[in-house]
Amino acid sequence: MATVVVTSFLLINSALTNASADSSTTSSTLPNSDSSSTTTSTTTSTVVPAPTAAETASQYPTRALRFPPYSRLNPPLLPAKSGSGRRVVYKNNLQWVWVVDAQNNVVRTVPVSGRRGVPNPGEYKVNSQSLRSYSLDFEGVWFNNMTRFALGPAGGNIGFHEIPTKDGKVMQTEDQLGTFQGSGCIRMSIDDAKFIFKFAKAGTKVVVVP
Repeated sequence: MATVVVTSFLLINSALTNASADSSTTSSTLPNSDSSSTTTSTTTSTVVPAPTAAETASQYPTRALRFPPYSRLNPPLLPAKSGSGRRVVYKNNLQWVWVVDAQNNVVRTVPVSGRRGVPNPGEYKVNSQSLRSYSLDFEGVWFNNMTRFALGPAGGNIGFHEIPTKDGKVMQTEDQLGTFQGSGCIRMSIDDAKFIFKFAKAGTKVVVVP
């Protein structure tokens, strides 16, 4: 009697992007009802990797929280088309900041908390700094290590600074950095705000990307 061969394939949706070339094949041989022949079944499956954090973020542009894969030990890459040379880059929809030296090396990248869509994308320059300042709009709110570079929708100053305090109490935790918490300025940890304050003197370029 002739041997009967049956082959089945597990099809993976070809619309998925970045499918891995890795695959696994499982074969098994089973006796046929006719004792003189056998049936061989082969299954091939393709391994599709999980989407990256950036790919996931692009699918949910209005989501407030950053996606878990991003951390200080595993930060997002410097955005493309974010200028060149010595500068500070702020990506609004990810709530991250990169500090870049004159040779285009990223020397620091940090999670921050700002306001969605503020300021408008574009290129700015640092215009002033204050070791300590207070809010004209919110009573009892103070900022340390403020580095200003833009104006907000209502005309107020926008800058990088430590997480503000209200009546002596911090207005958010450092664990919340990377999420939209601010009313316009870009909040960061004490060490990061001090670093920006020393790096970005008057005239330093600040690039804001969506």
